[in-house]
Amino acid sequence: MTAVEFEMTGPATGDLRRRSSRRWKEEGIKGMLFICALLSVAVTVGIVLVLSTETVLFFREVPIGDFLFGKVWAPLLAPKHFGVLPLLAGSFLIVIGAGAIGLPVGLATAIYLSEYAGGRTRTIAKPVLEILAGIPTVVYGYFALTFVTPLLRGVFPTTGVFNAASASIVVGIMILPMVASLCDDALRAVPASLRQGAYALGATPFEVSVRVVVPGALSGIVASFVLALSRAIGETMAVTIAAGATPKLTANPLESIQTMTAYIVQVSLGDTPTGTTEYYTIFAVGALLFVITLLANLLAIRILRRFREVYE
Repeated sequence: MTAVEFEMTGPATGDLRRRSSRRWKEEGIKGMLFICALLSVAVTVGIVLVLSTETVLFFREVPIGDFLFGKVWAPLLAPKHFGVLPLLAGSFLIVIGAGAIGLPVGLATAIYLSEYAGGRTRTIAKPVLEILAGIPTVVYGYFALTFVTPLLRGVFPTTGVFNAASASIVVGIMILPMVASLCDDALRAVPASLRQGAYALGATPFEVSVRVVVPGALSGIVASFVLALSRAIGETMAVTIAAGATPKLTANPLESIQTMTAYIVQVSLGDTPTGTTEYYTIFAVGALLFVITLLANLLAIRILRRFREVYE
């Protein structure tokens, strides 16, 4: 091979090798990403299969009507009752209370950070706010028990040591960083041209925030609300410590209640024999919680499609 032929073929061969090597790397990365996606799907399918299988065994012994509409939940005591309404009432009492605190405060915080706060204030306030998300939930539970509950008892003397109100307050604080962060991202994604157009028409900053920016970011705000409420309904340790373990069909937040997740923790401690009806209640309650969360997410998807805004 002459020097001229080597100069013509050498670089071309090197380029081919580099392209081939790059292509194999890309294929390898694509394969790993596919495996990760497949693993996520497989885990979800596995969870559904386990819940379904064990729940069917439970409903072979307990009629589904008694489970869904019964007003007494006492699977560990004689006579046994398997009405899940007290657990549902306790869970929704926590979710409603936490949502009443976390959602408006989180949205208001996001509006301030997005529309009013200066750069220095934002760089300090947002990381400090997000620190709340890193506090262990058991710490929130003991904070509710040792700080929030005494305050409530000072105002309402009839408040129990374990009560739904203190649990709702701390869970509302827990979901606040999620709401504030996601809503802030949604609000900042609204184009500045919409704000400028509103200001050009004589709108005040408050009117721009409430009537232009918030409606423009509605889909993102709704998504953050659904995620936060799903987080609230699935909270375990803080609610277990603060709200107690009394399955009671009540709307009074000053009384002790028990949520679905708290019951799962109670029965999962190892004292319940495997294969018994009491053991299968774990999966029945877990399956109901899974269905509720799924329905909430489907509702959120429908709302997002209805109010979604797409900007160029």
